[in-house]
Amino acid sequence: MNSVYSDEGLTLRSDGRVENPVRCLVLDDWHDADASRVEAAAARLADALHLTFGIATRQPPERLRPLVQALTLTLAAPHVDAEAPQLVPVDDPLVSFDELARLVERRPRAGLALGQLLRQTPELSTIQGLAAEAAAYSMLLGGTEFASWLADRSTPRASHEDRPLVRVRRENDRLSVLLDRADRRNAFSFRMREELFEALEVAVLDDTVERVELAGAGPVFCSGGDLAEFGTATDLGAAYLVRLDRAPWRLIDRMRERVTVRVQGAAVGAGVEMAAFAGRLVSSPGAFFQLPEVAMGLVPGAGGTVSVPRRIGRWRAAWMMLSGARIDAATARQWGLVDEIDDAP
Repeated sequence: MNSVYSDEGLTLRSDGRVENPVRCLVLDDWHDADASRVEAAAARLADALHLTFGIATRQPPERLRPLVQALTLTLAAPHVDAEAPQLVPVDDPLVSFDELARLVERRPRAGLALGQLLRQTPELSTIQGLAAEAAAYSMLLGGTEFASWLADRSTPRASHEDRPLVRVRRENDRLSVLLDRADRRNAFSFRMREELFEALEVAVLDDTVERVELAGAGPVFCSGGDLAEFGTATDLGAAYLVRLDRAPWRLIDRMRERVTVRVQGAAVGAGVEMAAFAGRLVSSPGAFFQLPEVAMGLVPGAGGTVSVPRRIGRWRAAWMMLSGARIDAATARQWGLVDEIDDAP
């Protein structure tokens, strides 16, 4: 046998390959389980390395709460009351399980790293959570799954703008900050990150700024990280420190009660991650939200494993991140990812 570690089905091979990263637990089969069995199973799940997706075709009774809490997420059939953040409503839980499991099996290391992160970050302070996320992100930057994604994609066209990418306007006690790269759908480049950090630092240092509004120029708020820059980091240790020290989302969180983010069109990757830190997030009706990083062999790296679970819970955050699926503004509002839908955000 070539395995070096086994976790009730999950196997890590000596060459680093991961097998069986996902398990299924049909909650319907546990409705009559006694409390001691439920508690024991929940404790095992909480400490497991693998991801475990629950399936609920009937309403889980209250006594299964510890088990539902311990799962990575639960896929709930349409007739199940899925108001609880642990439940993700889907048309067919079995079909959705197969689809989600296949996605994880394509990038198992990233998926497992995400699963562990999401069990930690809700219990940590912002800086501690960002440090854990940055460490996992930097580790995966040097991994084979990200290298495979890089090798399979076409090389995006790099751009070299000779103008500011972030515009700032001060009006009395309000600071308006605009991502101004509409021709690239406000793709979040290294330079844009630096300019946004400097703009937000003004409000952090000046307590006469009582309101900060962040928006994006053009039809899209932010399409995520600039793909032309992915894979260009040469010192992953330095990349880790930069993600902590020069993180605009850290500043948004620091003054969150003063910050409103207005989203239109799309908030993808870094776009939704940093927006979720704001005290108030307003969306246009047609906007969508997406976290595609796991499919790239990564985890969210702009604070998303901290900010998104705070708004929608770690279970729905796991679903968004593992599936890479888009959610519309109405779903985002229902889940608490956005605070308001406005025709003119």
